[in-house]
Amino acid sequence: MIGRFIAVEGADGTGKSTQARLLAERLGALFTREPGGTPLGEQIRDLVLDPAEALLMAAARAQHVDLVVAPALAAGRDVVSDRYVASSIAYQGHGRGLGAGSVAEVNEFATGGLAPDLVVLIEVSAPVASSRLGDDREGELDRIEQAGDDLQGVVADAYRAMAMADPDRWVIIDGDGTVDEVAARVAGTVDDWLNPRWDS
Repeated sequence: MIGRFIAVEGADGTGKSTQARLLAERLGALFTREPGGTPLGEQIRDLVLDPAEALLMAAARAQHVDLVVAPALAAGRDVVSDRYVASSIAYQGHGRGLGAGSVAEVNEFATGGLAPDLVVLIEVSAPVASSRLGDDREGELDRIEQAGDDLQGVVADAYRAMAMADPDRWVIIDGDGTVDEVAARVAGTVDDWLNPRWDS
């Protein structure tokens, strides 16, 4: 049996990373993240610059799929990834104006066409996202997180449009509330997806 691949997506400050970790723990799945998940991916996470951003992300993703995601799935293990291709389409394609189609095409090649079985999109209101990100006094926010509300608004709209265009594969979770409240929403939705109840 092949494993199931779940990507957790959302704009910065939505709590997506926390929820992805909690979901992986709950399912006993391999947790991974993008960019990252491999030594090259972690280096690229620290390196991304505008002109090469989309290509660097795709390169990191290609290695991530080859060395981490695909082997786990082939071994029958479920995988929960904090971000995947949709993040590049949202951030580089829409947010950076590189074109959603072009970014999708590069990533289709990089991943060999591997798509998540389920995409969990976590959404929060703008004030909640801002309060979660806070200010960058400690230098903890990355360059994209520091880009501000305009970019985050474009990214959130892009995610919403992707979810609306593919409702069989995307679910939207209200990310406002405590970590436990959101985790319960994620768990219930994913459980329903994993174990569909058929009306008699």
